[in-house]
Amino acid sequence: MKPAEPHPVHTAFDFSATGIDGVEQPLAQWRGKVLLIVNTASECGYTPQYAGLQALYHAYRGRGFEVLAFPCNQFGAQEPGSSEQIAQFCSANYGVEFPLFARIDVNGAHTHPLWRWLKDEASGVLGTEVIKWNFTKFLIGRDGQVIRRYAPQTQPDALRGDIEMALDAPLPAIAS
Repeated sequence: MKPAEPHPVHTAFDFSATGIDGVEQPLAQWRGKVLLIVNTASECGYTPQYAGLQALYHAYRGRGFEVLAFPCNQFGAQEPGSSEQIAQFCSANYGVEFPLFARIDVNGAHTHPLWRWLKDEASGVLGTEVIKWNFTKFLIGRDGQVIRRYAPQTQPDALRGDIEMALDAPLPAIAS
């Protein structure tokens, strides 16, 4: 008898990740929402983008928008703290209310499966898949598909038009 094929991953909602609190979080809990997935760091020149991410979250969460932040220490060791330190930093300095996850790798042999999928779905500049730095952003539609990848230097406020377009798109049909 032939072994069963593994379930193919088709959307962001097919993944899970460990929350900043150590609890596994299925991304399926955000099915039907527009997501902005970002790799973050507390000691980066782009760290002030946390304020812009929080502003987007505050402006659009009532319409079905979520920011999911994934701390990463792969770029200049700019996220050296523990989960508790990261959560405290984000709350105290930027009033972050959106979900934070445990620190992950976005490149290399230990790349988190979600990030491997994101890179496969939306390449960077000149077709590169590698994440170049902290605060690379991926906009995910209500259907769980990647809409667009944004460079680290792209300020969160510049995403408003794309976020609004994604929020205005029809809700996907739910398969029964």
